[in-house]
Amino acid sequence: MAKLFGTDGVRGLANGLLTAELALSLAQAAAVVLGHEQMSEGKRPRAVIARDPRASGEFIGAAVEAGLASAGVDVYDAGVLPTPAAAFLIADLGADFGVMISASHNPAPDNGIKFFARGGTKLPDDVEEAIEQELEREVFRPVGADVGRIQRFSDAEDRYVVHLLATLPHRLDGLKIVLDCAHGAASGCSPQVFTDAGAEVTVIGADPDGLNINDGVGSTHLGPLQDAVLALGADLGIAHDGDADRCLAVDHEGNVIDGDQIMAILALAQKAAGELKDDVLVATIMSNLGLKIALRDAGITIRETGVGDRYVLEEMRRGGYTLGGEQSGHVIFSKYATTGDGVLTGLQLAAQVAKTGKSLKELASAMTKLPQVMINVKNVDKSRTALVPALHAAIARAEEELGDTGRVLLRPSGTEPLVRVMVEAADVDTATRICQDLVQVVQDELSFVNG
Repeated sequence: MAKLFGTDGVRGLANGLLTAELALSLAQAAAVVLGHEQMSEGKRPRAVIARDPRASGEFIGAAVEAGLASAGVDVYDAGVLPTPAAAFLIADLGADFGVMISASHNPAPDNGIKFFARGGTKLPDDVEEAIEQELEREVFRPVGADVGRIQRFSDAEDRYVVHLLATLPHRLDGLKIVLDCAHGAASGCSPQVFTDAGAEVTVIGADPDGLNINDGVGSTHLGPLQDAVLALGADLGIAHDGDADRCLAVDHEGNVIDGDQIMAILALAQKAAGELKDDVLVATIMSNLGLKIALRDAGITIRETGVGDRYVLEEMRRGGYTLGGEQSGHVIFSKYATTGDGVLTGLQLAAQVAKTGKSLKELASAMTKLPQVMINVKNVDKSRTALVPALHAAIARAEEELGDTGRVLLRPSGTEPLVRVMVEAADVDTATRICQDLVQVVQDELSFVNG
């Protein structure tokens, strides 16, 4: 059987790869693997399920609920809520595991199934592999009183909102904020949270119809948010993606504040408050070198991981670190969440603006972003990236030229036959020139014709 789980659950075209039949079977398999401990004691496991507002989430969610209940799991249906809300509710309810139906920032035709373990943590690879192996075994079918029951998790959103408000270090009174909810899972709860926190809130992208999620709005399309912030004279804008595990921002002048800048602001704030464990921020290798330079000057060390929030989470757990994230806007606060939470991140960011009395632009100026140029080199043999001496020599020459003022990163794609070439430098012309030179070497040395 082909591997189903990718870097973030099972994801694909709804009714293409991801059918109702597959969703039901995955749920039955997950029930056996994740509910084993309770079942072995003769108890029914409990699971929380939530989804984003995609139309396909209705039938996929129904199939997952049917699969879980038919395998003896009691299901608590939380309805449409962000991914981090699902993770929080699993822990808050004391459930044995949970499921989120979402394809995050992908377009509406896609969908996905993501499982969480007890406590709302992501599954390690070996547990995902166990679920896939369970798919090949005979289906576990309890009968009578042993089948699971399905009930509405009626206060799910209220619990999540109360939790978020309890994290605030400072109220948002006096701030004018524009929220872009990407017509996604945060369309209901995010405006409520920011309003309850005291902000004057204007909302865009909060009219989900099942088909418009991420369509021209949200963290992957910041133009409408920039326009709204400028037109309204707002202090800042906050953008979520479809399942609201990301947060990007816009300052009062319409400048984009990305995940690296957000992490710089929050890391400096946590260090000043004595809350940044070991003065460490966990970030991926894709974070801008300017982040490392700014935090180094402030006495903060960056622990680098591979690309993907799961690797950030693993390193945070390993060291007990309090803050980590990605340039894309996945920011993780281990004190409050087990995964990236875009609403939580936006609240914490806005709270720093309110607390310090400084504009978001001024706070973000603590970090100077180095120009970053990335080119995807397609149709090359990515498996040979580490094996070609000429490529190593070209990288060495580039690194020698850049010195401490830049860096080079070559990374084979995990899903496509391409290599990503990224160069940072003190100016964009230098970054572009060196990046193009390296792209030429990759094409010359790794093309399938030459290979």
